[in-house]
This record gives sequence, structure tokens and C-alpha cells, in this order.
Amino acid sequence: MLKEIVNRRSIRKYRQNEVPVEMIQQIIQAGQLAPSGKNKQPWKFLVYTAQAKREILIKMEEGIQRELNGNCMLPNSGYGLPDAQNTLRIMREAPVLIVVMNPYGKSPFENITVDERVTEIVDSLSIGAAIQNMLLEAERLGLGTLWIANTCFAYPELVEYIKEPGQLMGAVALGYADEMPLPRPRKALDEIVEYRCRL
Repeated sequence: MLKEIVNRRSIRKYRQNEVPVEMIQQIIQAGQLAPSGKNKQPWKFLVYTAQAKREILIKMEEGIQRELNGNCMLPNSGYGLPDAQNTLRIMREAPVLIVVMNPYGKSPFENITVDERVTEIVDSLSIGAAIQNMLLEAERLGLGTLWIANTCFAYPELVEYIKEPGQLMGAVALGYADEMPLPRPRKALDEIVEYRCRL
């Protein structure tokens, strides 16, 4: 597994080869096996390909355009819109899009209690573990992935289109990579680790 961790890259260019359903299923099963708080398994995976993918991405584009036109749900995050437009291009190019939902979650635009916020944090950690499992299994199978959070810019449009209860967490683009990115720089261990040990 260390090999997959070292070799995994965020892929932004894809070949148009179809991904077998069996491989998609295997990747989602890897996500299903992730640990989760209280074994709640707070995830649902919606797989979009072909015309269904094209339709949902129309909604993604509508949300990005709404933000660009000044009707902003995220008024302090406009700097991220050019990246969101590029992400949309990538999502269109990738043969498969896996949308990740938390069936128990609430919209980030709703006010929630402190207890609900703590539950949301635990669910988000659990879903992050599931997505990481999926990315690593895809790498093992020779597929490329891109974990996507830019769905936030089209949150209401996407949720209305998806018609699933809960919180839209993000998406994973999936397909055969058409690039081999170099490793991205990582912080040194001494920047991110502090040992607080008592003998």
C-alpha cells in the first residue's frame, strides 16, 4: 500500500477509455471499508457517466456562472472561481464522476447546533477516510483520480438536481490518466510533527 500512497497523483487530464463497471465497484467497495465514527458509515456514492454526467455538470456550470455574476453564496471565496472553472473542464473530460453524499448531513448554509457541528466533523473525517481508500484503490488498479471540493460553488444547483437527502460533500473524477504529474512538494516532518512524550 505504501507504493500506492507514494505514487498517487491528482490527475487533471484523462483518456476517453471507458472504465469497467467492475473496477468502479471495486473502488467504491474500498471506500465502504473505511473506518467511521460509531461505524455510522455516513456516505452514499452516486456514479455518473455519459449523458447523466453531462447533465449534472450543466448544473455545476450554472452554479459557477451564478457566482461569477455576483449572486454569491460564497462571497469571500471568489478567488477560487477560476480553479472551479478548470475543475469543471476536468470533470467533463473524466469518463466517470462519483458524487459523495453524507445522507445524515445538513447544508453548509444552514445554522446548526454545536452538537450537530461535532457530528458533522466526525462524519467529514469518516468520509475523508472513505475517499482516500477509493483514491488508493484506483491507483492500485491503474486508474487516475481527482478529489473535488469545488462542488461548493454550485451547491444549491447540484443538490436540487441530485434530489438526495443530506449534505453534498464533493466528488471524485475517475478514469485512465493522460498525464504523469511530478510529485508535489511536501512539508518537512519537523514542520508538522511535535513529539510530546513523557518518560
